[in-house]
Order: sequence, then C-alpha cells, then structure tokens
Amino acid sequence: MSKARMWDERYAAEGFLFGTAPAAFLSKHAQRLSPGMRTLVVGDGEGRNSVFLAEAGLEVTSMDISEVAVAKAQRLAAERGVEVAFSVADILAWPWTPNAYDLVVAVFIQFLLPQQRDVVFEGLSATLRPGGTLMLHGYRPEHLELGGVGGPPLAECMYTESVLRAAFPELEVDVLESYDADLRGGTGHTGTSALIDFIAHKPVPGAS
Repeated sequence: MSKARMWDERYAAEGFLFGTAPAAFLSKHAQRLSPGMRTLVVGDGEGRNSVFLAEAGLEVTSMDISEVAVAKAQRLAAERGVEVAFSVADILAWPWTPNAYDLVVAVFIQFLLPQQRDVVFEGLSATLRPGGTLMLHGYRPEHLELGGVGGPPLAECMYTESVLRAAFPELEVDVLESYDADLRGGTGHTGTSALIDFIAHKPVPGAS
C-alpha cells in the first residue's frame, strides 16, 4: 500500500482524527507568532495547525500527502473564514525553496525513518530565511513506555535533545524542552505522552 493511500484510509472516518484545536505546542508558544509571517506547515494533516496560524494573521502554506486530509483542511479553513495555500504533496519530494519562509512548523511528523528525517530536516532549515524560526514538536522515545495513543511504534523515529541539536547545527536554539503531558487531540493523540519542543532560528549573517 502506498503512503498516500495509507494516510487517506486513516483520515477517511467522519470527523477529525486529531481534532480541530491546534497542537498545544503552538498555543503554548503563540507569543512567537506575528501577523504577516510567511509560514510553511509540513505534514499538516487535516489543517488544525495551519488554520490556527492563519487565524492569527500569518500567511500560510500547508502541505500533506493525503488528499482526504487536505480536503478536510480546506473545509475547516472555509468554515473558519481564513485563507491557506494547501498542497497535496509527499514531504520527501517537497521543493525546499531556499530562504523562503519566516516560520516553518513541523508538528508530529514522526512517520519518517532516520535517513528520511535527515533529508527533511535539511530542507526545513534550508527553506528558512535568515532570521526565520523553526518550530518542531514531537514524541520522545520514552513515549513507548507511557501507553498514550499516538506517535510511531519505533523509538528511532522519535526525537531526543541530542538528536535535534545535532540535526540543526546551523540554527541557534531558543527552546529545547523535554516533558510529559496529557494530550487530548481527537482520537489520534490521547493520554500521557513524552514530548519535546524545539524552537530555533537561522542567524542573520553579519548580525552581532
């Protein structure tokens, strides 16, 4: 089964698999969002995060591999009265335009194996403009011991602080926090979860 078909089937049920509220990570760090920021949201699923960002006045491009999810995201944006540029695309084939975005958001994109993740992480960094911010959020390997719903079944697909520091040597870290929290994101993310927040920015050449 192709990845696109797998995700289409997962999103095919009525309602929103992960709910319509944004990831708590984005709400927690909402003070970092400014109207007009040119923003890319990768692996956006049914649009809960891109729509939230558009409601905050950001200029948002969203991509996901699932046509079913993107159709739901388009409906959600229409219901909320915001505009988002939605694309159906495989993250491994996404054209990472250099220096294009003020903000790149990647929430729970842990369907990538480490080799694939390395390629995508390079793209996330490359497409940030100087001064731009990366907001990355996901599960830590300890999540497998907690019994919460959500996340990949493989520890190697999850993040640790050392993995993220090593993955983005060209960025300056603003937030790197590991913690456990109770998630309530539809039926897709529930229960006690081992999480990690990573926020970093691309330095401006010549800036002190």
